[in-house]
Amino acid sequence: MAARRDGPLIVQSDRTVLLHCHHPKADDARERLGQFAELLKSPDNLHTYKISSLSLWNAAAAGLTPAEVVEFLNDYSMHPLPKALTGEIEETMSRFGRLILRRHESGSGLVLWVSEDLWEHVSQLEAIEEFIEGRDDDAKEMDVPEAYRGELKRALVRSGYPVEDLAGYVEGDALDFDLIETLPSGDPFALRPYQSAAARTFFQDGDLRGGHGVVVLPCGAGKTITAMGVMSLYKTKTLILTNSTTAVRQWIRELKEKTTLDDDQIGEYSAEVKEIRPVTITTYQMITWRSAKLGGFPHFEAFLRENWGLVVYDEVHLLPAPVFRMTAELQARRRLGLTATLVREDGKEDEVFSLIGPKRYDMPWRRLERTGFIAKARCIEMRVPFGIEDARVYERAGRRDRYRLAAENPLKHKVLEGLLERHKEDRVLIIGMYLKQLHQVRAWTEAPLITSRTSQADRERLYADFREGRISRLIVSKVANFAVDLPDANVAIQISGTFGSRQEEAQRLGRILRPKAHDRETIFYTLLTDDTSELEFGRNRQLFLTEQGYTYEIRHARATFPDLDWSGAEPRSGLAGRTQ
Repeated sequence: MAARRDGPLIVQSDRTVLLHCHHPKADDARERLGQFAELLKSPDNLHTYKISSLSLWNAAAAGLTPAEVVEFLNDYSMHPLPKALTGEIEETMSRFGRLILRRHESGSGLVLWVSEDLWEHVSQLEAIEEFIEGRDDDAKEMDVPEAYRGELKRALVRSGYPVEDLAGYVEGDALDFDLIETLPSGDPFALRPYQSAAARTFFQDGDLRGGHGVVVLPCGAGKTITAMGVMSLYKTKTLILTNSTTAVRQWIRELKEKTTLDDDQIGEYSAEVKEIRPVTITTYQMITWRSAKLGGFPHFEAFLRENWGLVVYDEVHLLPAPVFRMTAELQARRRLGLTATLVREDGKEDEVFSLIGPKRYDMPWRRLERTGFIAKARCIEMRVPFGIEDARVYERAGRRDRYRLAAENPLKHKVLEGLLERHKEDRVLIIGMYLKQLHQVRAWTEAPLITSRTSQADRERLYADFREGRISRLIVSKVANFAVDLPDANVAIQISGTFGSRQEEAQRLGRILRPKAHDRETIFYTLLTDDTSELEFGRNRQLFLTEQGYTYEIRHARATFPDLDWSGAEPRSGLAGRTQ
């Protein structure tokens, strides 16, 4: 068969897909690939995606059919699809819905139903033996104790069999409230179309197929408001878990401003305040706290005594292992996960799928950018040379030490100085990982610094000063990666990051993606030491944003700021080839 030459994709038999980035159809292909594949590599011209079983199950749960996936690949592929791949896609996606967990007719315990063609294999899996009380070969059913609901689903997903959980939920105490129609400012308020669509897709008209799963929306797109839309549909007692006290208080402000809930219906449960109310917001750190290494979890146990109808997991991709274990005990509650990316650096996306639920709704970043719901952003990678002496120290160092030496390159301060001068009229966030480096920046810029050691009161005061324009520069460590609402920030300068964390790159860009009331350009700078291991980690960090359609302009510091004194810098080729 003659090769087709009008498509941007090369689809391979090992489930990898190559995307020609400069093809006229590349942007459309990238957006649609993201529905069922994950980006693995992103060199300049050819990006590599992987179609995994988990990504196909998430696509199936979100309503995509095998026929739609195959049709897209056929239409956009440069060559005919490998014959075996079409069958693999159809077989993998069809597994979703062929194992169903439901409540026993007696009302006591659960039943796992397995389609006849899978029964013989699934019923003999050693991985699920401890979670099964009995088998009915004729009905193709297995009895499952209520306590093993989460563990069974996790074991089956890891064995290659996703479970559709239709066992239902505890209703929870009723809570009558609504979203407001007019903000305190007098402006009208309503969910944006995609927020409403996400909430209703999760709700599923109250059907058992809804009530558990993940909503994926870009930073700055209003995940909190989407969750409030879900809450207003269920009208039930709700527990909200998030990653910091700052986030707890932002949730409280949003709930008070945008719902009819009374102040005494909203509770903060933190290190400073212990309130359990119809809507309670706490942190992952609080529910996983225990007084001794082998002791119990007193705060979690207190929450278990409450009749919650909905649990919201903010930044669900960050769930620590103890929260996964606890979530296995919360399977009778409706579970809503919120995130900008399902990527987990520990590879435990299957934990989110099995214990929180599959992806229910996903909105590409660039689509919201095109419609004006998030700011248009430029991403610029600024490559900084080493000083000659620092380059020699780097060469003698071990692999891990090399990364830190490159990340803390003193010549980054010179570039930062040039960027701050260029953006002296902008609202600038300076973001880094290493405290010594951040304190050095604070010393010569005199900009305020927020780290994990900054008190909660001081954090909130500085965030408020930045939001209200009393300060225009703010230095933040990774404590500000998540859930910090700084809508007028339009420039972020990342001077160091956490190795190859794709999550962190996405969240840091997200700090500046709120739509701006002014016409200032939104720019995300990343400073990387040229020809070092930091470049390699930087490429991995940028994978997720590349998958969303962002491109990184590559600039060299010496060419960008020729008037600065570079006399002590390593020659351009000084470390070439020494990136390991």
